[in-house]
Amino acid sequence: MHDTQMKYLDLTLSTPHENLACDEALLDLCEGGGGDELLRFWEPRDYFVVLGYANKAHSEANLEACREAKLPVLRRCSGGGAVVQGAGCLNYSLFLRIAETGPLQNITETNCFIMKRQQEALQSAFRRQIEVQGVTDLTIEGLKFSGNAQRRKREFLLFHGTFLLDFNLGLIERLLPMPSKQPDYRNGRQHLEFLTNLSVPAPAVKQCLARAWNASEPAGPVPNAKIEELVTEKYSQQKWNLKF
Repeated sequence: MHDTQMKYLDLTLSTPHENLACDEALLDLCEGGGGDELLRFWEPRDYFVVLGYANKAHSEANLEACREAKLPVLRRCSGGGAVVQGAGCLNYSLFLRIAETGPLQNITETNCFIMKRQQEALQSAFRRQIEVQGVTDLTIEGLKFSGNAQRRKREFLLFHGTFLLDFNLGLIERLLPMPSKQPDYRNGRQHLEFLTNLSVPAPAVKQCLARAWNASEPAGPVPNAKIEELVTEKYSQQKWNLKF
């Protein structure tokens, strides 16, 4: 399953808003029949906070600290919890076709299938004991270095996540309170006691995952007009970003 060649896109746009909108625009393109299965990478340059689709901004982010630091609080189109993004993070996005049979039939099976492949690929490449914990977290010795989420449509799904490679973990402590939903393995640990950096170069992770997903063929044109529309009407609007 998913051993056919996948398209590859290494594209970081200039603003956090555009990068979040790009994932949604690419999912819409695939769903509409205009795109193939795809692996995208992007590396944020500026710090910002991203809420999961259903997160309450006032409880999942320290809004006062974000205002003081002049950092935007945005919302993505997928589930999961709040994260801090910026230099030292690597983001990936998988756009996969939901076949009539196979491991992508529901949320749970999709989580298991994708996380297992990610875990095995990284463990083999970097020769470190990596585990899947808390459904869609990747950990080393119980410390989380990657969180993931998905959004499903009828024909395609988006599964995306972040790798902490060389990130300022203290910033997470400052900008995010303890999350309202926590996996059991966290055991109430504060962010600095719970998170770690993978401490490998971004190109090495990209190469590892591209090989794991057989993604080498360059992607087609990016839907720039749709990205711009989503930024204007959604990702730059407080009614979307702070809606709960």
